Amino acid sequence: MRVAVLGAATGWHVRRLADALHADGHAATVVGWHDLATDIGPAEYHRPEAVDRAHVIVVRGMPAGTLEDVIFRMDVLGRLACRRRVVNAPRALEVAIDKYLTLTRLHDAGIPVPRTIVAQSEAGIAAAWAALGEVAVMKPLFGSQGRGIERIAARQDLEPWLEAARRAEPPGSVCYLQEFVAHPGWDARVLVVGDDTFTMRRVSTGDWRINVSRGARPEPWTAPAGWVDLAVRSARAVGAEIAGVDLLPTADGPLVVEVNAVPGWRGLETALGVDIAANIVAYLTRTA
Repeated sequence: MRVAVLGAATGWHVRRLADALHADGHAATVVGWHDLATDIGPAEYHRPEAVDRAHVIVVRGMPAGTLEDVIFRMDVLGRLACRRRVVNAPRALEVAIDKYLTLTRLHDAGIPVPRTIVAQSEAGIAAAWAALGEVAVMKPLFGSQGRGIERIAARQDLEPWLEAARRAEPPGSVCYLQEFVAHPGWDARVLVVGDDTFTMRRVSTGDWRINVSRGARPEPWTAPAGWVDLAVRSARAVGAEIAGVDLLPTADGPLVVEVNAVPGWRGLETALGVDIAANIVAYLTRTA
């Protein structure tokens, strides 16, 4: 099987996947996003050649860029997906990277999520914060690993977003506010790989944002069947074959707070001692 891994050659996950593919006897080529090109003439080609010849393209992140850059890259990925398998599919990537869109898919699937209000106007943002009990979690619409997330528990902390909406031309600035759910010092990550799942707890070391990238400690954990079912349903709801699903424990049962279609698994490997990359390659092989 010829596989193109789309991502940064220096990335840990990219290297792990490429090594696992080679170890399993597949031809793996790492392709950087900036190297993607397309030629539309008498025939249609994509460059580098490894992309055009690949049976499977595995997506591992996308670098920052202008809106034009991102749209072109996703358009090319969508075009490639017409002729070969892309994991995860472009539409799944688009849904999962957008927190609002993800939440609507989860909600429609009957999956419990935190109450969330998205507003744009100064008055709408202030009203949303009040409706959430004057304590809420502010999240960027696009982002991961806990970056840009803040807990807004005082009016003065809300003021920068009100000011941004007030000063924008035309007026308005998108603001994603989610109810603050107190947790017992841990949350759960379930990695879904097709029908297989790998689970761990992430234990906070003091930060209310529980991310391994912020110092949370990964621990092996056997998730209840209901939690695993929620995670698998969440991955299906966004259309992802491979997804990292974050669940938060509450007195009324778990809430799904995040679905990542380009999930990391470094913490899982540390906690479980399992070669996740080899498992992903095995999944790609048996479903080729």
